[in-house]
Amino acid sequence: MVVLNKIYTRTGDDGTTALGSGDRVVKYSPRIEAYGTVDETNATIGVARLELGDQHGDVDGMLARIQNDLFDLGADLCVPQNEGDDKALRIVAAQVERLESEIDMLNGELQPLRSFVLPGGTPAAAALHVARTICRRAERRMAELAAIKDERVSGPALRYINRLSDFLFVASRYVNGKGKGDVLWTPGENR
Repeated sequence: MVVLNKIYTRTGDDGTTALGSGDRVVKYSPRIEAYGTVDETNATIGVARLELGDQHGDVDGMLARIQNDLFDLGADLCVPQNEGDDKALRIVAAQVERLESEIDMLNGELQPLRSFVLPGGTPAAAALHVARTICRRAERRMAELAAIKDERVSGPALRYINRLSDFLFVASRYVNGKGKGDVLWTPGENR
C-alpha cells in the first residue's frame, strides 16, 4: 500500500531522484524520462476523459483501466529489472491482450481508412490524438532506455506502450462519430 504523509522530502534538491529500488539517479536520466513521459500520457488521458462526457461510457471505462495500467507501467519502469527479480510490479501479457481486444472491438465499428487522419474533429477526439502523440514519445523513450547497455525494459511493457498508441488512435476515431467526424489529410492540397 502507498502512504504519502509528506509531499516534499527535499531529497531531490540536488537534482537526483530515487528509483523504486532505492538507487538515486539524476532527474534527467533515460529511465526517469521514460516513466515521466508515461506519466504525461496518463495525465493527458485524464483530460481526454473529461472531454468524453456521458456519451462514451464504454471508452471512458477503457481509459480508466488504461490509466491504472499506466501507473503499473510507471512502477515497472521505476524498478530496474534484474535477473530473477519477480517481486516488482510488472506489465503482463494479459494487459497487452486486453488492449488488443478493445482495439479490435472499437475498430470493428469503423470504416476502413482511405487517408491519414488529421488530429481534430470533436474535442474528445483531439484530446485523444494529443495523448497518442505523447504516448508515442513515451514509447521512443522506453525503446531508447532498452537500447542502453545494462538497462532493461520488459517485452510486455514495450508491447503495451506500442498498443496503447494504437488504441488511442482508434478511440479518437470512435469518439469522432465512429469516424464520420474524422478530418482527413488531402496530400498537396495547399500547394
